[in-house]
Parts: sequence; structure tokens; C-alpha cells
Amino acid sequence: MWDRRVILVLVLVACGLAFAAGVRYAQVRQDAGPAVAVIPVAPEREERPATLKVHVSGAVARPGVYELAAGARVEEALRMAGPLPEAEVHALNLAAPLADGQKIVVPKKGEAVETPTLGSPAGGAVARGKININSASAAELETLPGIGPTLAQRIVTYREEHGPFRSVEDIKNVSGIGEGRFGQIKDLITVY
Repeated sequence: MWDRRVILVLVLVACGLAFAAGVRYAQVRQDAGPAVAVIPVAPEREERPATLKVHVSGAVARPGVYELAAGARVEEALRMAGPLPEAEVHALNLAAPLADGQKIVVPKKGEAVETPTLGSPAGGAVARGKININSASAAELETLPGIGPTLAQRIVTYREEHGPFRSVEDIKNVSGIGEGRFGQIKDLITVY
């Protein structure tokens, strides 16, 4: 059997090794600096693209699809497409902001331009007698049957959070617009 002295020496050597290992571990941790936890933060909402595309047709020299900076106006798209001398550019709201996927039809002088039956052309939200739900203000949306101030604001908020509507049927995704209300407004709205 082992002598008590041998056991005591072995225990002391083991304690010394453990102590030395602990000191070395502390030095390595101190050299590495404090531990920092990285917690990914989800973005609040999806960023909108820095550019948008619009289709310009009608009385222009270069009809087609144009890519412009987000926040661009109708006037900028027309300048790129080159209105023809016979173009009636003042039939359009040149100051209206553009929306991605919008189509701008430039009429010729003397060509019958449908006047809006609802709302007003402010902001370019009304085109060919229909309200563009992608650019209409809450006040313009309130001119639709069955759409009051609260529901109009829900529509605006929905498109700000989810981006432009891809089709008129997408308005049914807004809380408070079911089949019945959609049936009342479907022929009075458009997207572009």
C-alpha cells in the first residue's frame, strides 16, 4: 500500500497543477478581452428599393420602361421618354410622385381624356376615372362608397407597411374590406 507521505505529495502536486492551470486560464481570458454577446436585431420593416420602374407610352418619342430613383415625379419620366410635339403633357399631373410598376399614358392634343368621376387628380391618384389605390391619399380614398376615414387610413397604412398593391383584389388584404365592400369599389379603383 501507499504511504501517507506519498499520497500527500501526490495531492499537493495535483493541487499545484490545478492552480497553475487556473492561473493560465485567467490570463488567456484576460488577454482575449471581455466576452461580448452579439444578438441579431430584426429590422422593423422591409426597406423599399432605391429605384422604381415605370412604363411610359402614348405620345412620346421613346415609349418603354424606365428606371428612376425612388421619389421621382411624372415630369422626370416624361423627360426621359421625350414627349412628341403633339403630346398634351399638361393633361397629366407632372408633379405626381411615381410608384413602382406605374404606367403613364401621354395623350395627344385634342384626344379625349377621360375626366375623373371620383376624387380629384391631386397627386396623380385618379387616372381614367379610377382611383389609384397605390398613390391615393386618405381623403381621396374616402370618396369611394363604403370607405370612411378609418378604413381609408387603414389602406394607406397597409400599403406603407407592405408596399404597393399588385392588383385591385389585393385591397381585400386590408382589415375591413371583404367581398361585399370590394364589390362596391372594384370598378372604381385601379393600380399602376
